[in-house]
Amino acid sequence: MKEKLKRLLPSRRKIMQLYFAVLFNANLKGFVSGTIFQGSSKQFCTPGLNCYSCPGATGACPLGALQGAFSAGRSTLYYVVGTLALYGLMFGRMICGWLCPFGLIQELLYKIKTPKLPKSPLTWVLSFGKYVILIFFVLIVPILYALRNIPLPAFCKYICPAGTLEGGIALLSNAVNESYFAMLGPLFTWKFLLLVSLLTASVFIFRVFCRFLCPLGAIYGLFNKFSFFGVTVEDSKCIGCGKCVNHCKMDIRHVADHECISCGECIDVCPTQAIRFKGGKAVLHPNEGAVKPRRRVLRLLTAVILLGILLGTVGYYWSHASAESPLPGQNESFSLELLGQTGLTGEMFDPTATGKITVLNFWGTWCTPCIQELPYFHRLAQDYQDRVAVVAVHTHALYETAPEFIAANYPDTGMLFAKDSPADEAGIVGSIYTALGGRGTYPYTVILDPSGAVLQVFHTALEYEDLKQAVEAHLPG
Repeated sequence: MKEKLKRLLPSRRKIMQLYFAVLFNANLKGFVSGTIFQGSSKQFCTPGLNCYSCPGATGACPLGALQGAFSAGRSTLYYVVGTLALYGLMFGRMICGWLCPFGLIQELLYKIKTPKLPKSPLTWVLSFGKYVILIFFVLIVPILYALRNIPLPAFCKYICPAGTLEGGIALLSNAVNESYFAMLGPLFTWKFLLLVSLLTASVFIFRVFCRFLCPLGAIYGLFNKFSFFGVTVEDSKCIGCGKCVNHCKMDIRHVADHECISCGECIDVCPTQAIRFKGGKAVLHPNEGAVKPRRRVLRLLTAVILLGILLGTVGYYWSHASAESPLPGQNESFSLELLGQTGLTGEMFDPTATGKITVLNFWGTWCTPCIQELPYFHRLAQDYQDRVAVVAVHTHALYETAPEFIAANYPDTGMLFAKDSPADEAGIVGSIYTALGGRGTYPYTVILDPSGAVLQVFHTALEYEDLKQAVEAHLPG
């Protein structure tokens, strides 16, 4: 009976996986409101694959940050690479086995009782596919586009199933984002089909994405040999029986190689107890019967502290970080700092000082739909120059890339370019965008009346006729 109950209870590793999945997505209010958190904690990378655009995400994805860093200057690149190196040196691929939310999803699907595809020489060869993905989609393509001053997170855009599930589907499933369906096209269809294929395959193949496609696991695997935490083998005790390798579901050739996720299951099958966790035994030591009372107390205190951190984090993001901002023009005025072909001009734009209707288009050089619709705003500014002020507002993030883009593509235009304001006291990045109802996706367009009050908003990319019709509906007869 005791053994049966033990099999039903989640393992310590599953509990830790669930814990960190909730911790990295502690902005639970975002799932209710259908918005993406943009507070100051988004400047920090979580260790595992967790999409920035997930409504609950409180940090950035390290892969997305790395691809964006190629276009954001040396300091950002050093910061992101340093963060990845720190995580790798501390944990290696133990992050994949213990901290990654998408890894947990795959493992839960694998528990469904079906015939399973065992590992083989073929799966070992396929496991090198993630290094191809890393080199081409995470490094080569983003760097080539960065040299053209066009940020392109190729892996996030074309492959990442975590982004499709945690970002795309999580946002689309909320009724407030119904307008987003108009933005879907062939790219989302491809990513959705890829996600469904990988989730289906996860039922039959253990961690199919982690083993064959995940470039983050490829990066962390390079640190397995040197990481502070993980598993290790005492050579003096090892008899070379191979039970550890045969028992492991990953494509390892030996314990703690670049494919090992340090799950610790090999520890239970080792006949000589040659395998052990390196680092903190207080939490990870597998042999419950040998745990001393003092270590049990330490584990209990650790669990209480971790639970307190989790509850405190969820409470903070629910009550404070997701607080709604007042709309400018209704409760407060605002102005935007103008951008030119050489950078910030020092001039400010006040929508209430022009006597015109103002069209604000929030965009970014990294946003392909934004760049595709900018010509329509350029044309709108030409056709309605005496009656409408058109302002393209670049996100605060990566605004340094905008001047060169403006000089190359819009050296002579009737529309103004500006940048969103930096983080305010509430820690909101892009405070004007957020205050005007932006929910974390771009492009986003707002039409204001001459007093600065909001007349109409668009959460989708627009065609010229859409803009023209909306503007004329609000112009005085």
